[in-house]
Amino acid sequence: MGISVTTRWDKDSGLWTAVGDDGERTETRTAESAEEATALVHEAFGLPAWRPQPPPPPGMQRFTLIHCPAPGRPGHDDPRYAALTARPPEGCTVKDVGGYLGLRCERPGERLLDAVADTCREIREEHGLLMNDLGIEKLWEWSSDGTDGWGAEIVGQLLLMAAERGPRLGYSGDDLVRFLRVVVGGR
Repeated sequence: MGISVTTRWDKDSGLWTAVGDDGERTETRTAESAEEATALVHEAFGLPAWRPQPPPPPGMQRFTLIHCPAPGRPGHDDPRYAALTARPPEGCTVKDVGGYLGLRCERPGERLLDAVADTCREIREEHGLLMNDLGIEKLWEWSSDGTDGWGAEIVGQLLLMAAERGPRLGYSGDDLVRFLRVVVGGR
C-alpha cells in the first residue's frame, strides 16, 4: 500500500498538519513538527513511522563511519573485518551500509571532527583500517550550521577522503596539514 503525504504549517498556531491519502481514505494529523505529523499519518495507516533521533547528550557526537575500499576490495562480510565486527569501538554498532562495513557511533568529542578523528585513530591502531567515509554523497551541498552539523559532516568527509587518497599519490600527513595551514592563512 502506498500513500502520499503533504504537510503544511499554520503560522497562527505554529503547528504542522500532515494529510495522507492512499487512494481509498484520507488521514489528517497535527503535531509540533512536520516529521511528527507525518509519522502520525503513517501510523494511522498501519505503516512504520520514522522519527528523528533526539540530539546526543552534551559532549557527545553522533555519526556514521564507513570503510569504502578501492574497487575489488572487501565487502561488508569480508573475514578481515571479523575483529572489528566482534569488538567495535565503544559507542559504535556495526551496520551494513550499501554493502560496505559501517559503524553508527555516538562518541565523546567537543566537536564532531574531534570525535570522528579519535574514533578513526582507535580503529586504525586496533584493527589496521583507515575509515574513509562519513556517508556523505552530495559533497557539493553546504550548510553553515556550525562545528557539529551537516556542514561539519561534509568537511569531515572531504578530510577523510584526503587522508586516504593523498598517501596513494605520495603525499604524507605532514604534506596535507601544511597544505591546509597555507590555504587557511597560517604556517
